[in-house]
Amino acid sequence: MNCNQEAIIKSVGKISLEFPTIDQLKLRSILEEVFYKYDVLPQETALVASDVEEKLQIYLATKRLDGLSERTLNNYNYQLIIFASHLIKPIATITTMDLRMYLAARCKGMKPTSINGQISILKSFFSWLADEEYIPKDPARKLKQTKEPKRLRHALSDEEVEHLRQACKTDREKSIVEFLISTGCRLSEIVGINKDEINWHEMSLFVIGKGNKERKVYFNVKAKILLLKYLETRKDENPALFVAGKFPHGRMGGRSIEREVNKIAERAGFDKSIYPHLFRHSFATHNINSGMPLHILQHLMGHESPETTLVYSEVSEDNVRHEYKRIQ
Repeated sequence: MNCNQEAIIKSVGKISLEFPTIDQLKLRSILEEVFYKYDVLPQETALVASDVEEKLQIYLATKRLDGLSERTLNNYNYQLIIFASHLIKPIATITTMDLRMYLAARCKGMKPTSINGQISILKSFFSWLADEEYIPKDPARKLKQTKEPKRLRHALSDEEVEHLRQACKTDREKSIVEFLISTGCRLSEIVGINKDEINWHEMSLFVIGKGNKERKVYFNVKAKILLLKYLETRKDENPALFVAGKFPHGRMGGRSIEREVNKIAERAGFDKSIYPHLFRHSFATHNINSGMPLHILQHLMGHESPETTLVYSEVSEDNVRHEYKRIQ
């Protein structure tokens, strides 16, 4: 089979996937007629030098020094390795059209949030390459973010929170739920907490948030009592605040905590998804509706921008009605 025949067969296959009802024999006949006066040659990929992976390692090392978390760096590495394997050409010759064609193939079937994640990684990588003068201009600068549908994340009501509390059976379940409720911490922050980092007298601790930034968070008396009771039942030497129930009692990961919360929610009879991050939204909503100043809530949640904090919070209709009547 020569290259012309291979190209025709592959083209017929691709077009047939997009248009299942097309007459394949007629299509092949048309393509053979078109390609008759041309010679199709295979791309000599072996002779093309790609330096994407080399630059990627320098980029990741730089971002590590900037304080990005290992989780973020691993994600960048994974996504950009896929990109490097797709485009085998010198990085300085990559065009905006190359990036658009890659995204069209890579993002097929993805949600807008996932597509925007892919675009953000490429924009960050190529912006850095341009700033460091590895490339003459930034081909990702013209890439536009996909419009995401705005959905309200409804916080847990006081009644729902109480149902979750009542559904807890073990000391670990009780302490995890109360800690999530009272701190508003991210799941990754909770995973990284050690017992000896807690100031029991002040009921506070420092956590490492996004961008490797440290901040102080607080928990309530109920969380303190439940945590101490849970720690008293522990027989292991693991420094982690939350550990697996079975030997060797390793530190609980994010997935394990998610499963624990899901198990409690099922026991409580919830017919909607309950996950650790929902407690963070509920923490923000409860505090904003209780009158906490926005800049204080922003600090507690570890947000760089107050706009981000407002996205997490949901102003109650009662408060809106009260404020409206107050000024009339």
